Amino acid sequence: MPLYKYKFLKDGEEFEETKEFADKSSLYMAVRTNNASILSVEEINNKKKNFISFSFRKKIKPMEVITFAKNLSVMIDAGLAVSRALTVLGKQSKNQSFVKVLDSMNVSINEGQTLSKALESYPKIFSGLFISMVRAGEESGKLSNSLKIVADQLEKSYNLSKKVKGAMIYPMVIISLILVLGVVMMVYMVPTLTETFKGLNIELPLPTRIIIAISDFLRQNIILVFGGVTLLIFGFASLLKTVKGKNFIDFVILHTPMIGNMSREVNAARTARTLSSLISSGVDIVGAIGITSEVLQNHYFKDLLESSAKRVEIGELLSATLVDKKNLYPVFVGEMLAVGEETGKMTDMMNNVANYYENEVDQKTKDLSTVIEPFLMILIGLAVGFFAIAMLMPTYSLVDVID
Repeated sequence: MPLYKYKFLKDGEEFEETKEFADKSSLYMAVRTNNASILSVEEINNKKKNFISFSFRKKIKPMEVITFAKNLSVMIDAGLAVSRALTVLGKQSKNQSFVKVLDSMNVSINEGQTLSKALESYPKIFSGLFISMVRAGEESGKLSNSLKIVADQLEKSYNLSKKVKGAMIYPMVIISLILVLGVVMMVYMVPTLTETFKGLNIELPLPTRIIIAISDFLRQNIILVFGGVTLLIFGFASLLKTVKGKNFIDFVILHTPMIGNMSREVNAARTARTLSSLISSGVDIVGAIGITSEVLQNHYFKDLLESSAKRVEIGELLSATLVDKKNLYPVFVGEMLAVGEETGKMTDMMNNVANYYENEVDQKTKDLSTVIEPFLMILIGLAVGFFAIAMLMPTYSLVDVID
């Protein structure tokens, strides 16, 4: 669509905006609908348009979407029209990429589309969960409440992911530092000691010869080594983008001690929280299960929920489809879900499950560094000890020769 820069007068004040419209007629109609009058219109050339389109591809952070949902909920609850609320939010945002998205959505709404339909144009920014809950809110007349629920759900999911990732950073940083220091010592420190040992004219012990061999290899093939490491990293990153690569990582995560159990609890919390949010917003159970499967990352859980949706569609209970999968969902999830189905309080039961497992994961991420720390200390001790022994043994050999 053409991009227009225009000025308009509203409530005695002059405003200037840049938006996309199908044509000038659409622009004039949108402005008149907003009880304003056009002062001037200028069509921006394609170069400018391409620049704006490029800005759409800039990263929009999850917290910006969460804040958007919260603020939009408050504004709609206060009585503002969706179009007016989007205009205000666009002026408040400091991210120009997000401003352009909001402006484009505003154009769609002024042309007669619903908010959920406008959101569908940006699937990389607004998830299926977000769009479905907005649509349910529009259909039930409770858009403000649906936005509030989805903001809360997204925030809890974001915080949960942040805690898990944060717990993983500490051991990765320590291991990376050990490797970097080891390479530096091998390249710069060991060669000096090697020259000293050569002057002793003694047979070097095996640990010392191993250290010297590693040092010589690194110094002679430093470019090859760094090139190989770089290729390995890029190769691993490329593998993660493939279906087989993702499935392999999912398998490894589920079968890794401590991490596997935490992964099950994270997915249990996300499943329960998402189902609760969708059902409370008026989404039917089959649709809610399908959307929840899209939210989950691990394909084992996704496949299970997709299968569950089909079974529920023909009359089975959701709890019956999950209770037998103890290797994925803890027994507690299926039992609580069964109670919710029997009592008609499924939303409350799922909220309780989500709160329980979110608290469990929160505590385990705090304890993880305490559990991993002794292993890291042992690893560091072994590395330092082996290096010290390898460097000291030639000295003892020299003493034996002198004796």
